[in-house]
Amino acid sequence: MAIRNEQAAFLIIDMQNGFILPDSKLCIAGAQSTLPQCARALARARELDIPVYYVRREYAIDGSNVEAVRYEGWMRSGKIMSEASEYSGSLEFPEMIQPEPEDHILTKPRFSAFLKTNLDEELRASSINTVILTGTTTPNCIRVTCTDAISLGYNVVIIEDCTSSRTPEVQAANIEDMILLGAQIIDTATFCETGLETTRDLESEHQVALSQKS
Repeated sequence: MAIRNEQAAFLIIDMQNGFILPDSKLCIAGAQSTLPQCARALARARELDIPVYYVRREYAIDGSNVEAVRYEGWMRSGKIMSEASEYSGSLEFPEMIQPEPEDHILTKPRFSAFLKTNLDEELRASSINTVILTGTTTPNCIRVTCTDAISLGYNVVIIEDCTSSRTPEVQAANIEDMILLGAQIIDTATFCETGLETTRDLESEHQVALSQKS
């Protein structure tokens, strides 16, 4: 069975100027080039009435929620991605993918969109069993969110050309690993043409199979 639109949520993760613009010290190579695809997929999700969740990163001014492995680099960068940063607009979303009033905006303190946020509660309250993942970076925030979502019992769909890594090799390796975890991979063209018609509701199929055995 295919995933129904009303069962899905579209997540756009960490697509903020501090991770995208080339003059930022935290710029992710490849992130800016995905903006057109992200904008297309985002527009299509809205056309399909799939709720949109912007999952953003904001570091505390005192660095208390910065990962230990990133702390020294974060200090050297001038506390970028925090209100204390001198890099103006690093926390903002690019013009091409600005949120609309009906969109949801969550701030996460770590890589996963589920860790110390109310995302899981919001999705379950809306009977959503599928997350569509876009954003940056694939080996960090996308992959960890994917792993947590599957662990929590969600279908995961990744729009591959709406995600980015520091190198093509890192991108390919992480996409392959997430396929092995159970994620379904599509591209922007497929999503814009067919929505979720080509994706399987693996979680519901599993529940049906279990009920038939009992």
